[in-house]
Amino acid sequence: MRLQHTIASAVMCAGVGVHSGARVRMSLKPAPVGAGVVLIRADRRGEDNRIPAHASRVTTTRLGTTLASDSGLTIATVEHLLAACAGLEIDNLIVDVHGPEVPILDGSSAEFVALLMRAGLKSQAAPRRFIRVLSPVEVRGGDRLARLEPAETASFDVTIRFDDRAIGTQRKVYTAGRAAFVSEIADARTFGMLAEAEALRAAGLGKGASIENTIVIDEGRVMNASGLRHDDEFVRHKILDAIGDLALAGAPILGRFIGDQPGHAMNVSLVQALLAQTQAWRWDVEASAAESFAAAAG
Repeated sequence: MRLQHTIASAVMCAGVGVHSGARVRMSLKPAPVGAGVVLIRADRRGEDNRIPAHASRVTTTRLGTTLASDSGLTIATVEHLLAACAGLEIDNLIVDVHGPEVPILDGSSAEFVALLMRAGLKSQAAPRRFIRVLSPVEVRGGDRLARLEPAETASFDVTIRFDDRAIGTQRKVYTAGRAAFVSEIADARTFGMLAEAEALRAAGLGKGASIENTIVIDEGRVMNASGLRHDDEFVRHKILDAIGDLALAGAPILGRFIGDQPGHAMNVSLVQALLAQTQAWRWDVEASAAESFAAAAG
């Protein structure tokens, strides 16, 4: 039986919000058994500022996932932090965000992973609960697809297709585990087209985006002087986003995720569809042998 985890001590970081451009301070704190991941708009005290990281709290998915409290306070761009928590198997965490958006840091989950590892992982005296997929659940939109299928362990099979030759068609299959997440997925950065930057800023988005936190593509060229961290960094980042969005189920999902051109809207819709189809899943406190092996290896 696998145990729940939180962090051993509080840690803090600061950075810019990729869309708001606001300077944001964020603290990560241990949380008790069963708390889940809870984000708090710490700059808005005296209000209903607590936001559980759950699909029922999603308000928008345009270029990121935004969650809201009952009173309408929002925290944007939560997916990279949630991916880090899911990848490291952290179940319970309090996140104080002093601003409207989780800081983008380097555009991946790598710095969140480093922060959480510096805090230390702490096991708790309660079993982890899993959502075990029992039958396929699927959402489609045009030629885009997101699907969950029964499987003995959590895995991701993602394909992306872009006209720009710097990206093209990429596919990656990834099996979840702490070590695999850190080595294969965590450092994959968000990306965008230089030609779209002006339109984004005109729409009030991307105000904090820069070559320091985004892979910038311009007519077949990667503009970042350091180049790519992986030849297929783009599809790895799509897997990272999917991991963060699927964490909004409220518990680890044991199943195979298949994504063909997935995005935040489709990922979140898939989680909502899964939770709504109660016959398609069940609670489980016993991970499969394969899942336990992956955790041990991680």
